[in-house]
Amino acid sequence: MPDFHNKNTYNYRLPKELIAQFPPQNRENCRLLHLERQSGQVTHHRFPAIEDLLLPGDVLVLNTSKVIPARLFGKKESGGSVEVLLLRELNNNSWECLVKPGSKIKKDTRIIFSDELQGTVSEHLEEGVRIVEFLYQGNFWKLLEKVGNMPLPPYIKREATVSDLSSYQTVYASERGSAAAPTAGLHFTSELLQELKKKGVITAEVVLHIGLDTFRPVKVDNILKHKMHCEFCRIPKETARTINQAKQEKRRIIAVGTTTVRTLESFAENVNQASDNTEPSFIREGSQETDIFIYPGFEFKVIDGLLTNFHLPESTLLMMVSAFAGYEKIMSAYQQAVEKQYRFFSYGDAMLIL
Repeated sequence: MPDFHNKNTYNYRLPKELIAQFPPQNRENCRLLHLERQSGQVTHHRFPAIEDLLLPGDVLVLNTSKVIPARLFGKKESGGSVEVLLLRELNNNSWECLVKPGSKIKKDTRIIFSDELQGTVSEHLEEGVRIVEFLYQGNFWKLLEKVGNMPLPPYIKREATVSDLSSYQTVYASERGSAAAPTAGLHFTSELLQELKKKGVITAEVVLHIGLDTFRPVKVDNILKHKMHCEFCRIPKETARTINQAKQEKRRIIAVGTTTVRTLESFAENVNQASDNTEPSFIREGSQETDIFIYPGFEFKVIDGLLTNFHLPESTLLMMVSAFAGYEKIMSAYQQAVEKQYRFFSYGDAMLIL
């Protein structure tokens, strides 16, 4: 039996040429692997076939966090080049950031990004994270759009282009704050979402602002020693109501992306037994920081299905999907995806687990 607490258990062979470097020309023009959660049966489709695989009454939950142009290039006053990745806003002018070259950026180092935007490193945190205090003239977000770049993941071996500003963003993104896209949602067009609505599929929204863990590999062999970083998430009142009603009526809750899973399961409640005047509550509304880590053995309380992309070997995301669908089924599905030359990672193809 595999050791589910060993990082190496989640390794698999992936030819480099299968790592998608560019998005498809049209969002929905990708492949969709459908994995039946109970039987392990795999079928292969184009993404628009999701309309046939979902049922009227299903609740499709979307993470509406918006990616910001979080990658900044600047220079120290001494002239050395510096790269800063905004991770999390602490207040109006202070951010947690990844800074390169981190070892050479000392406290109180001043970084010049443009005539209107500068920053000073005010504090060193663990694992290379720095707090940067920004000084600027005008509106910070407009300046960021002017001088910032989309933070493409490190396995995309090219510089971000103007087209990434739209392609590395879901069509329903509304609340800025993420340092990476919730990529499972990149495949949807407004038209496809409208068709799903006509069929009777219900959409609900949550927010999780994606931060440091997207960029941090699991470094320890024993995954129980891996530290997840906190990310802000929120479930609106209407979403909680929609999900609780669907759960009571035995309708399916389908998360779009692993960030949506983390949000929903972070707000899950131990179902209270309904009395004459009390309905059971499966999930609560609210806002919080979450560091939930989902790996095999986790008991899912909210979701019944998951739409996701194909994830990096030995990543916490691969551990999560293994927890949901079963390790052997996931590894078999990934092997088939490699053999059939699916495109992997952020700009790659999709998997629907139902």
